[in-house]
Amino acid sequence: MKRCVAIQHVAFENLGVFVQPLEEAGFAISYVQAGVVPLEPELWKDADLAVVLGGPIGVYQEDLYPFLADEKVLIASRLASGRPLLGICLGAQLMASALDADVYPGTAKEIGWGQVELTPAGLSGPLAELAGAPVLHWHGDTFDLPRGSDLLASTAITPHQAFRPGPGQLGLQFHAEMDAALMETWLVGHCCELGVNGFDPRAIREDAQRLGAQARAAGLAFMRRWLMEEVR
Repeated sequence: MKRCVAIQHVAFENLGVFVQPLEEAGFAISYVQAGVVPLEPELWKDADLAVVLGGPIGVYQEDLYPFLADEKVLIASRLASGRPLLGICLGAQLMASALDADVYPGTAKEIGWGQVELTPAGLSGPLAELAGAPVLHWHGDTFDLPRGSDLLASTAITPHQAFRPGPGQLGLQFHAEMDAALMETWLVGHCCELGVNGFDPRAIREDAQRLGAQARAAGLAFMRRWLMEEVR
């Protein structure tokens, strides 16, 4: 059986709807809690697929969260190996940083359900399954496009929403993995961020209920296609 190892930063940010296509493709999934359980380099190196999930901290906050330095080393080694790697939100930012791109606060918080605009490169690959579909945005930081990477998706607030450093390696700033049925865990877990920045959880909840089925179908289709076309 193939192995998928995912680094998790907060318990409620997980692989969501991606679990089903991963298991269909024969992956056994294991999570490692960042900063709590040390990630054995060999386990990470030998995994058939490595995933770095999201979290409400900044790539540049190593002084506050020292484990980020170790994560960057592991991510850099994985990128250099050419083996399959998926980064989501903070994970994508860590990938960008490991590729020597700058990560920094964006012009505004981007929180809520919405679409992404796919580039020609994005439309030519698995992300085409997300065209016109809602995804969850939940971030304040952004990053420069790593040198040599293909830009796959953008929004008006965040020009760099998805990038591809190479085959089987993908950074997603947005949350195509989000299971709208679990929206309440995010609304509670990130309640302080919502309150401080003036976002109404009721509006996000209503959008999740209205758009959740479409988002789930698109997320499943994307992951199935990505695994089939990019992850060997």
